Amino acid sequence: MDSNARLKAFRSAAYKNLCRAHDATFELTDAVIVTRKADCLADLSLSLVFRRKWSSTYEALQDTRPQRQKLMRSLY
Repeated sequence: MDSNARLKAFRSAAYKNLCRAHDATFELTDAVIVTRKADCLADLSLSLVFRRKWSSTYEALQDTRPQRQKLMRSLY
């Protein structure tokens, strides 16, 4: 499996294991990855990959309940 396919498979598995608020949480995760300097959640909400309102950053963190063991297994 090439690296693109592996990345797509990992992202798909991670998305499925985020449970509630998975769309906002997934976008927030992408914002963390691509944002060079973020002093607060509001900075992450300004990222181009975070397409929601700034308040969704707080809601995503409050509502998500990731299945940690499944997420860890998807890394391997």
